[in-house]
Amino acid sequence: MRSNIFNPSAELLHDELFEQKIITVSVLRLDKIHPVVSGNKLFKLHYFLNAEAPSQQKKIVTFGGAYSNHLVATAFACREFGRQCVGFVRGEKPEQLSQTLQHCLDYGMELKFVSRLEYNKKEAPDFFTGLGIDTSDAVVIPEGGYHTYGANGAALIWDVIGINNYTHICTAAGTATTLAGLLKGAQQQEIIGVPVLKGMHDINERLDFLLNNTGRKEQLQIFNNYHFGGYAKKTAELTNFMNYLWQQHQLPTDFVYTGKLFFAIYDKIKNNYFAPGSNILCLHTGGLQGNNSLPPGILLF
Repeated sequence: MRSNIFNPSAELLHDELFEQKIITVSVLRLDKIHPVVSGNKLFKLHYFLNAEAPSQQKKIVTFGGAYSNHLVATAFACREFGRQCVGFVRGEKPEQLSQTLQHCLDYGMELKFVSRLEYNKKEAPDFFTGLGIDTSDAVVIPEGGYHTYGANGAALIWDVIGINNYTHICTAAGTATTLAGLLKGAQQQEIIGVPVLKGMHDINERLDFLLNNTGRKEQLQIFNNYHFGGYAKKTAELTNFMNYLWQQHQLPTDFVYTGKLFFAIYDKIKNNYFAPGSNILCLHTGGLQGNNSLPPGILLF
């Protein structure tokens, strides 16, 4: 990246609840690492853009929805590296593009809208040929970077975490790619994933693929039932909690990923999941642009 990149650091959160339970909670502000390619996206894209035939300047092809953090991050990164890119967007083209998709266009990404039915077939071998598209000269990045390259890139987050005495490392889970990266570098820590999709029962299978059946899965813990109805679903309870995080810690979160992560961790702390003396690190994986889809006034930040 040639643009301004910030050096993320862990911030200690101060809360009466944590003092009562005799634990510490910090947040690694990966959302500060870059103004556009925020959070874990820069890491997951790393090997796709740096290791996959960069000298040939192959076109990048990827996928996402109307509010996809992955799409806008890929569009910006490709502009920085001088790569052509195409984004396949789930659903018919709307009359008014989301701010996310407009940013993708502004960064030079060509958008191709496909029906939800066709989009669900995106992993089929004949997906592109069925649409009359030639990808022989392209690098195809799965949605959310769901690939061993993406997991290897996510493992680079450990370079930012560095030497530490954390007992638990926590992250929201969508494709489980970041979760796989954390497992790659785990030592004594318990790795906690909070799925943001309803009925995400295939995490073990996903991790087997991403880790090539390696990794420290015995150190994995999944906190289910914090999806608030499903992907990108929300309730007043969730948005009120996000406002609490802002008022208490000046910590902005999004309702798709990080809001659900912190809600889960707070709830587990209240219910004594974490033993006294635990030192917890939560990853802020970015995605704040997703809040742009909310009506004004719901969030205080």
